[in-house]
Amino acid sequence: DVARNLAARLETSERLYLDAPISGGSVRAAEGALTVLASGSAAAFAKARPALDAMAAKLYELGDEPGVGAAFKMINQLLAGVHIAAASEAVAFAARQGLDIRKVYEVITASAGNSWMFENRVPHVLDGDYAPRSAVDIFVKDLGIVQDMARSAKFPVPVAAAALQMFLMTSAAGMGRDDDASVARLYARITGTDLPGEPQT
Repeated sequence: DVARNLAARLETSERLYLDAPISGGSVRAAEGALTVLASGSAAAFAKARPALDAMAAKLYELGDEPGVGAAFKMINQLLAGVHIAAASEAVAFAARQGLDIRKVYEVITASAGNSWMFENRVPHVLDGDYAPRSAVDIFVKDLGIVQDMARSAKFPVPVAAAALQMFLMTSAAGMGRDDDASVARLYARITGTDLPGEPQT
């Protein structure tokens, strides 16, 4: 709705609007290798193409309706947030079971339970390194947007709602600006489970 409203306001003043959320984070941004999920008029695409070509490894042209790009991005963020929360829960639970979590990482990344987020975020937990590549509060924001969109559409998203609560609790515990893998630290702290780099319980 915000994207559609912005487009309408800009187009009445004879300016172009391209709804073009990105995916890839700061590392891929620095490499000019983002994924761009864009929708808008042919004229807007044509005007923006030099910038898009410089930033994007993949450009998805998703139609001429503003708001479509934003909706695609929120579907991605729903999945990303749920997968980070699930990966964090799994690695903290494994630690609680007394498992070697480096071996857990090796096994899961070669098994059906793997996800891109598990493979990407669990190494932060293994190294006890929570310098932010993508912060907890980004998912507080984005999963909040998913909740707003779902409520407006009267569509239930209970798994995303549970993930949002984990990010909210992690932020409330003082880790909002830390890496989003910090959800695992929250699990560890509330259960008295030891993780690398964390104070021993």
